[in-house]
Amino acid sequence: MKRIALVTGGTAGIGKETVRGLARAGLAVVLVGRNHQKCADVAQELCADTGNPDITALTADLSRLDDIRRVAAEFCARHARLDVLVNNAGAIFDTRRVTPDGFEQTFALNHLSYFLLTNLLLDRLTASAPARIVNVSSTAHRFVSGVDFADLQFERKPYAAMTAYGQSKLMNILFSHMLARRLEGTGVTSNSLHPGGVASNFADNTTGWFRLTAKALKWAVGISPARGAETSLYLATSTDVEGVSGKYFERCRVTPASAAATDQVAQTRLWQVSEEAVGQVFPAPAGVTL
Repeated sequence: MKRIALVTGGTAGIGKETVRGLARAGLAVVLVGRNHQKCADVAQELCADTGNPDITALTADLSRLDDIRRVAAEFCARHARLDVLVNNAGAIFDTRRVTPDGFEQTFALNHLSYFLLTNLLLDRLTASAPARIVNVSSTAHRFVSGVDFADLQFERKPYAAMTAYGQSKLMNILFSHMLARRLEGTGVTSNSLHPGGVASNFADNTTGWFRLTAKALKWAVGISPARGAETSLYLATSTDVEGVSGKYFERCRVTPASAAATDQVAQTRLWQVSEEAVGQVFPAPAGVTL
């Protein structure tokens, strides 16, 4: 049976290049994006480009819990297995925005979507083991000294875009490491990565000086989306990382994450806070002691 991958944020940038690379490697790929027509167009384009007819799309706004649950249910209704999950969707917001669920949008999209979607698909992943979970983080996790659990969503302190983004990227690594601990012995691995500074559509949703600064930096030092996708593809497909779990990668190499990212107390607390946020408890697999 053909191996199946799901990639969030798969219509542009490194997400699109990840879909392309997985399809070229012979996997059936399901991409997730916000715009139905764009999803359909990208799937058609990549089918033609790769010669792989098994690229399909699901539409969801992953900053919304109901959309995450719907897309997980739709995937499970269509597919009996899941071999690779790439949590790639993310963004930076120059002003504080609140989702319909009442969450600060950076927290909702960049972290809660990883947390909830992965847990809802975990049965498919474990049933398909050996399987891999790839969580796209960023070196921006080093911008913060830790997760501010006392004011996680900038309800009291002034909102700062880079702090919110850096904190969400730290959460990606904390979540990835905690997931690796919970999945030990299941045959499912969980790793995170920094893709590099990519000249993509990242920060194009922002305005004013923030957008101009981001655009200038991408033009000056940004790497191509194809290069940015290399580490995601490495973690998703390479035999070099079979059985490797709970690591952080840059340029296809294990790299030490910040001390805050390896804090097991913070990993556990973030998991509990995330369960409370989504209103659902996800027990550890039988036999796993944390």
